[in-house]
Amino acid sequence: MEHRFGLVLIAGLALAGCAGGPAATGPDGLNDPFEGFNRHVHGFNKGIDRALFKAAPGQPRSVDNGVLRAVSNAGSNLSLPGKVVNALLQGRPEPAVKNTFRFVINSTIGLAGLFDPAGKDFALPEQDTDFGETLAVWGMAEGPYMELPVYGPSTGRDALGRVADIAMNPIGKVLEGADATAASATRVAGKVADRKRYGELIESVLYDSADSYAQARLLYLQMRRHQLAGKENDDAQAWDPYEDPYAQ
Repeated sequence: MEHRFGLVLIAGLALAGCAGGPAATGPDGLNDPFEGFNRHVHGFNKGIDRALFKAAPGQPRSVDNGVLRAVSNAGSNLSLPGKVVNALLQGRPEPAVKNTFRFVINSTIGLAGLFDPAGKDFALPEQDTDFGETLAVWGMAEGPYMELPVYGPSTGRDALGRVADIAMNPIGKVLEGADATAASATRVAGKVADRKRYGELIESVLYDSADSYAQARLLYLQMRRHQLAGKENDDAQAWDPYEDPYAQ
């Protein structure tokens, strides 16, 4: 919260970090060996956000209207084929089938995904997943915490997953030329729309926290571990989504 610079570096760090596994976790329960570098990247990302998105004094931080929802829907719709592939790789046919029907319905009745009749009228909400989750299902350890340029908070495993998601996205295989460019632009626009819609939450972390890097790190790890609970071959303690990594 897809541009895509530094992917070779990210992939190399992810591979090196994932090999460390749980043994690389420090005495405070937090695996962040690249903290100095991560903080520089966080400052870079925060600077981009401040320049492009930060609400002016007196203006609402969140903006949610029909146009932004439509753009967000269209961007999300284009991510569904990749989610279908990941669900199949995880051995989960049910979410793969649901996301397939959702994509077909929203791409046709929903006018290229601008609207969401699949969710509203057919009870087919998006079944979210990615290749980072696929790697967790396959038993790969979380790896070190990382902050990626533009993409933001991640882990070694999730950084590798992002590279794989980009490489194997079926949309990129089917579309060419102007169509492929339009699809990429739509996905980027969808991310921008999401930033505007959830601006209050994002800005409270970035601009109201005493240490926005530590706060973003904590929230991301809690969210991601909760999302993937039970899908990695680690002990249960490592997957406690409410564990405070700063607790002594």
